[in-house]
Amino acid sequence: MNFDLTPEQDQLRDAVRALGRKYGHGYFVEKAKAGAHTTELWQEAGRLGYLGVNIPTEYGGGGGGITELAIVCEELAAAGCPLLLLVVSPAIAATVINKHGTDEQRKRHLPGLADGSQKIVFAITEPEAGSNFHRLGTVARRDGDDWLLTGRKCYISGVDEAGHVLVVARTEDSSTGKLKPALFIVPTDAPGLERSKLDMEILSPENQFLLYLDDVRLPADALVGESLDAGLPALFSGLNPERITVAAMGAGTGRYAIERASAYTATRTVWGGRSIGSHQGVAHPLAHAAVQVELARLMIHKAATLYDAGRDLEAGVAGNMAKYAAGEAAALAVDTAVQALGGAGMTTEYGVATLLGAVRAGRIAPVSREMILNFVAQHVLGQDKSY
Repeated sequence: MNFDLTPEQDQLRDAVRALGRKYGHGYFVEKAKAGAHTTELWQEAGRLGYLGVNIPTEYGGGGGGITELAIVCEELAAAGCPLLLLVVSPAIAATVINKHGTDEQRKRHLPGLADGSQKIVFAITEPEAGSNFHRLGTVARRDGDDWLLTGRKCYISGVDEAGHVLVVARTEDSSTGKLKPALFIVPTDAPGLERSKLDMEILSPENQFLLYLDDVRLPADALVGESLDAGLPALFSGLNPERITVAAMGAGTGRYAIERASAYTATRTVWGGRSIGSHQGVAHPLAHAAVQVELARLMIHKAATLYDAGRDLEAGVAGNMAKYAAGEAAALAVDTAVQALGGAGMTTEYGVATLLGAVRAGRIAPVSREMILNFVAQHVLGQDKSY
């Protein structure tokens, strides 16, 4: 059992940390409040090769795995720049296309995903289906050689920044008549695809959207994979990377909040000149939060290692646990940091309350803490399915 990063992974962590600190949380907040995007940071990360660390070298990537991408997600978040589209584009879309796309789809999309010149976002969630993909209402039907997509999606991140959206729909299996999932690469400017921005109480430069698909016509090669049989494996192949990288982003955010609060409490003096951090009432909650973040980081490392080793079932369990642990730890760390800073904690200047909405959302999305507990109860503890 080895908890050490390789020399190459250590170098990646240091380099990404330096890039994140070059921009910093102030840059992140400024972009979010202006309704703008972190374009400069994204483009520089792409030029430096950080967006494509998990993409094969033949397509311009780094040839690494989800372990390396988790490092990128965590270190940018630890610098105050948690980029949600790292989860959506390199982790989900690139993984799905690399593992299950056709040769032509890999050649067309992976180089742009690797250098950051292309973004592909992900659309699975629907208003009526919630976490149950078996109830998806978005349907794809054949029309000659083309496909027609009709349905609705919600909470779809970054559609305004992306050239394509990876849409999960359901198709009819001609042999059984049953509906089965399929994934389609849809241009965001396709006729019949409309979007509506959701107003969210989250300070983020990445926006959320409702999508409406009204007989969106797609060519045959928009279907991910060589046939409809690729649909279910392709869908599941993106879920573990999603959970692991979301967890890494949460752990990084927790680290950032604890670092900010610790620097403040070590130097803020009241009551006879002692630092407020010398009081256990202040120090212990921060120490507790630090322990929870570190425990989450260990589970993230385990989940990423299992995933990169091809041990998908074990990675599924560990990835869900990592996502749960990191979501709880990040929310605790930010809330504890705000409390330690007192009134200053609620100001924009001190840069912790600006993350309250994001870490609260991290306990809900992309899979809620309750659904993870259901998963663990059923698949780890052997309990009957409760839903």
